[in-house]
Amino acid sequence: MSEIITFGSSTVDIFLKPEKASFDWGEKVQAGGWQMETGGGGANAAVSFALQGFKTAYCGKVGDDIFGKTIANNLKNKGVGLDLLVEDEKRKTALSFVLSSGNGAKQANDRIIFLAEGACHFLAENEIKWQALKKAKLFYIAPLYEKSADLLEPLIMFAREHHEDRDSSENKIKIALNPSVYQIKNKIHQLRHFIAKTDILILNLDEAAMLTDLPAGEEGLIIDKIQNMGVDTIAITKGEEGALVAQGKHIYKVDIFPTKVAERTGAGDAFGSGFVAGLLEKNNIEYAIRLAMANSASCLGQIGAQNGLLKRGEVNNFPNLTIRQYEN
Repeated sequence: MSEIITFGSSTVDIFLKPEKASFDWGEKVQAGGWQMETGGGGANAAVSFALQGFKTAYCGKVGDDIFGKTIANNLKNKGVGLDLLVEDEKRKTALSFVLSSGNGAKQANDRIIFLAEGACHFLAENEIKWQALKKAKLFYIAPLYEKSADLLEPLIMFAREHHEDRDSSENKIKIALNPSVYQIKNKIHQLRHFIAKTDILILNLDEAAMLTDLPAGEEGLIIDKIQNMGVDTIAITKGEEGALVAQGKHIYKVDIFPTKVAERTGAGDAFGSGFVAGLLEKNNIEYAIRLAMANSASCLGQIGAQNGLLKRGEVNNFPNLTIRQYEN
């Protein structure tokens, strides 16, 4: 039985470092070194939870090709259960091509990502083994795209139905939601409706502003509006400015760990999964924030969304973090 089941994309990411920032069609550009890694929000979160010691399964879809097998092998090697993984014989595995200088924090922010949609974006409701989900303690719903975005309602309703059927609150299926910009732009009414049924909401500041139709600078109003939608625990990342977490009437602000950035891909997934893992491990909001920030910082230090993810206990290798608490 898996304690945590993650949903969302699974991709192969190919990192390139072109020698110049701009180029013309028909031109040959020296790319220098290249690196191939596995990624995708659902897969990244699954690996993060498994490394933190939780029995985890990934529910998603890959193509029946060499890239899909690469993803499956990596998940298996990291301790993630594959019983819920679907192989698609018609669609290819999703790919992303990341063009990045990789020469330090400022340059690493200058990147272009080419996305090639694939099987993970078209997981359908009838492809999920619903009976196998019943005993999970938590659903982690990473960003969903295209056809897979339609899974938000059945996943949340399934968790709520089984939540209500259980006698012990410790065994209820909790929901952590990290929606995509695609969902915010294309499924906004659905998203706002079902947010009330989630336990933890994870966003970046721009996404939170889009969700609430408020300026990004109005952080207090954004938090109020989301909590009025029915969410008690909200985690909002702010890039180099750290993060903002709200739980009930308490607001926590935290700066980032000083980090030499190799590449930014997966840092948001590392934060979200680290935050939820910390809450599950100790039910302590400040510990969860520290683990989230450490996991994200460690991810930023390596190329590839999963290479820098922390194992359980490695957060202790990071210095103490100042967390400022306020009343909302």
